[in-house]
Amino acid sequence: MDEFSGGSRVLGAQDPAPVIVIGTSRTSPFVLVSDHGGRRVPTALGDMGVPAPEWDRHIAWDIGMAGVGRLLAERLGTVLIEQVYSRLVIDCNRAPGHPTSIPPISDNTPVPANHEITPADRLARETEILAPYHARIREELDTRAANGQPTALIALHSFTPRMAEFDRPWHAAVLHNRDPRLGLILRDLMLADGVPFIGDNEPYVLSDESDYTVPQHAEPRGLPYVELEIRQDLVADAAGQAEWADRLARLLPVALEIYHTP
Repeated sequence: MDEFSGGSRVLGAQDPAPVIVIGTSRTSPFVLVSDHGGRRVPTALGDMGVPAPEWDRHIAWDIGMAGVGRLLAERLGTVLIEQVYSRLVIDCNRAPGHPTSIPPISDNTPVPANHEITPADRLARETEILAPYHARIREELDTRAANGQPTALIALHSFTPRMAEFDRPWHAAVLHNRDPRLGLILRDLMLADGVPFIGDNEPYVLSDESDYTVPQHAEPRGLPYVELEIRQDLVADAAGQAEWADRLARLLPVALEIYHTP
């Protein structure tokens, strides 16, 4: 066992559960999920060999999304399913075994705890962190389907303003795979609401290969969905988080109504 290994288990009794559920579904059609909302690290992994300042960067979590997600859940009267652990521990928007699921390096920052990770330690992270998060999403969607409750899945993400020496001009982005409709409707509504520059499948493209949450949960069920990205400097503080939560609380119901209009 090396200095970072948790052996056959990664979470100890002192570590929090991998999923936080905020709010309840009530009558809202929206289910909010936050794949990278948290940045906790299991005690067994220490600091993973990553210097302290790096944990405040985008490599560790989706900056601002915990705040936006919780405010939005309150405003919509719905549920937010939020992942607790850092994406450096395991990325919960990647399929098990994906090359970037447990990244050995992220935006030029080495992650020593992920170098030459053993199959047993990889399986522990998948079993104890990734699987319960997706099981909770599945449970929520199954319950709503059994109750005949209409559902739209909204995956909340944020992106760094600068990557690979490139300043990203988009204020937000809508990502989609097989069904772009809800995302494109929301894009148009945000443009009309004064958001100046919105990416359509950029700076990221949603696909079966690069993503896990939407292909795993929304598309097989035929649910309307959007994977929403917001630039991190716009939601880094409480004021920005409230502004975007207010905007989305206004626009998402309108977008869904248009989506369902023949």
